[in-house]
Amino acid sequence: MTDRTGVQPRRTANLALDDTGEGRFSGYASVFGEVDLGKDVIEPGAFSSSLTRRGAAGVRMLFQHDPNQPIGRWTTIREDARGLYVEGRLSLGVTRAAEVHALLKNGALDGLSIGFQTVRARTDRKSGVRRILEADLWEISVVTFPMLASARIADVKTAWTHPRGTTGLLAAMRAAARMMNNTVSIKDR
Repeated sequence: MTDRTGVQPRRTANLALDDTGEGRFSGYASVFGEVDLGKDVIEPGAFSSSLTRRGAAGVRMLFQHDPNQPIGRWTTIREDARGLYVEGRLSLGVTRAAEVHALLKNGALDGLSIGFQTVRARTDRKSGVRRILEADLWEISVVTFPMLASARIADVKTAWTHPRGTTGLLAAMRAAARMMNNTVSIKDR
């Protein structure tokens, strides 16, 4: 199907992400077996051929599917039992990416959506649901309104924490201050 300009529209499916600080986040860009708002279902293995050919470096990270708004790069993209798992890093020196990062941290932006070309699909005549058997994945966007209702951020981590928690961090800071023979006083609040 093409639009009035003769361009085939992009089909999208999406899911959640988890911000781990420094512009890094992870989540699922697609979940297998769930019907999205466009009545598409991505089947396990649909991205394997495309990922072998392109790898994470060949899939663009965009904002709202806008090719004029790249915001970072994907460092890991792989299929697992749940769906299409992704890890990426926002380019915080880019104004839009810094804005996206701030919106991710406060929960105002929480979706992922995939841009792909359908290679092979099967449509159920009765339900109208299209099962994507093979897809050529070329971009994954951070979006406001994902096509898949369950496409939401599960957890946002905005600050580094000491492996032993606040108490361990305070103890480490006190020890460092003593070693430097510093008169700085570090107190619990």
